[in-house]
Amino acid sequence: MRVDLITREYPPEVYGGAGVHVAELVRALRDDVDVRVRAFGLQRDEENVTSYLVPPSLTAANPALATLGVDLEIAQDTVGADLVHSHTWYANAAGHLASLLHGIPHVVTAHSLEPLRPWKAEQLGGGYRVSSWIEASAFAGAAAVIAVSHGMRRDILRSYPFLDEQRVVVVHNGIDLERWKPVDDADLVRELGIDPERPSVVFVGRITRQKGLVYLLEAAKLLPPEVQLILCAGAPDTPEILAEVQAGVEALQQERTGVVWIDRLLSQHELSAVLTQATTFVCPSVYEPLGIVNLEAMACGAPVVGTATGGIPEVVDDGVTGRLVPIEQLEDGTGTPVDPKKFIKDLADTLTEVVSDPENAKRMGEAGRKRAEAEFGWDRIAKRTREIYASLL
Repeated sequence: MRVDLITREYPPEVYGGAGVHVAELVRALRDDVDVRVRAFGLQRDEENVTSYLVPPSLTAANPALATLGVDLEIAQDTVGADLVHSHTWYANAAGHLASLLHGIPHVVTAHSLEPLRPWKAEQLGGGYRVSSWIEASAFAGAAAVIAVSHGMRRDILRSYPFLDEQRVVVVHNGIDLERWKPVDDADLVRELGIDPERPSVVFVGRITRQKGLVYLLEAAKLLPPEVQLILCAGAPDTPEILAEVQAGVEALQQERTGVVWIDRLLSQHELSAVLTQATTFVCPSVYEPLGIVNLEAMACGAPVVGTATGGIPEVVDDGVTGRLVPIEQLEDGTGTPVDPKKFIKDLADTLTEVVSDPENAKRMGEAGRKRAEAEFGWDRIAKRTREIYASLL
């Protein structure tokens, strides 16, 4: 079968978990599926990968309209495919239009949901209404919608109650266990400004509302003074949230030592070394369908302290591979804690508990690696995805 996989992100232009997911899925599927990748961005050298730039007439347009311009070109080029598979709203319009135009099934993988990210109106303005319309239309017309966790499936059916439940299936995110593994390199982490002799809490993620970084900065004020906070954070959604995080980091650095902000994209080897030396990894997200970064941390042997929301409880086995932080959230789609002060204190208390017992933290990290090996290998994810394709053809 020929599958045209449509995505905004693809190596080397990867900004988040969706891009990592697509790259690994393509690699795993190509053993026995003819996969043609159609990706946004500059031309790639990889065989059977075609790249698309925004049409010149739309480069100054609202980002949602610029995205649609790319999607139109991609939809035209999918002629000859047996099936199209799109990832994120950026690619959903291309998949939906290709399905209508060529009469082929469209599979959508949901990595996030526009109704649950209302803060994107800060970033897109009226384009947020356009992106929401694209996603809803694509989901309505899709032959199958893949959720990356059971929590995400519940969110999909709550956000789009018109969907047939049987068309919404769960295939978890995965992790390449050969590429992601412990890397002990004390000299490298020192070069990055980290003291390998001190306990550390590591955060990795984009600077966006959903990642909960602002709450983490507040919680860090309550951590024991010897604990380092390592922030591998970049790609801000807006100048406003970047300024908010900068102010929070600067205030924290005035109060304590060991606050390290790495705002460049680390290589996989560098990030593996940072995760390996971590006493604990933290995922303070208020919205997280699953979180590939949690799997990366587990594969490197780091315990994960994560918010008990979305798909995180399906990754973190509380008390075994890490700890879950309880959260009660508003039902307005923002994920905002009902009581932010309580969430901040609970996050700080849980982090303190883990970093204060390094031996137990190490045991949880080892258990996390074993769980990643048993449950989240890409061979399992690719096999289930092939089965979905076959059922639609």
